[in-house]
Amino acid sequence: MTDGNNDAPGLATLMRKLGRTGLGALHNRGELLVVEWQEEKARLTGLLILAVALLFLGILAMVMLMTTIIFLFPEQRLYIAAGFTVLYIAAAVLVWLRLKALLKQEPFAESLEQVKQDGVWLETLK
Repeated sequence: MTDGNNDAPGLATLMRKLGRTGLGALHNRGELLVVEWQEEKARLTGLLILAVALLFLGILAMVMLMTTIIFLFPEQRLYIAAGFTVLYIAAAVLVWLRLKALLKQEPFAESLEQVKQDGVWLETLK
């Protein structure tokens, strides 16, 4: 009259479940790493575009300064040149600040956080 369903699972069954759980966790971490890798590539592309924009605006500021002084309004050439210079320098500073903020971002932050959480969880099992 005893039912066989109440028996504890064997060692092989437990090892199989443990293996599946471990592989599932590794699969999840791998997927997260792939997503973060794609995000990192997009971030680096944005950094490159901003760096080129910063270089372009810096050169443009210098060219505009010299051109304005040479060709425009000889009596007021300094004021006009200063106006263009301030405009392009302000744009260059804005691009620099954005570039600096992007460089401070931690790559693979979510993957590292998940690995830390896994470590904490494993420590609680001891």
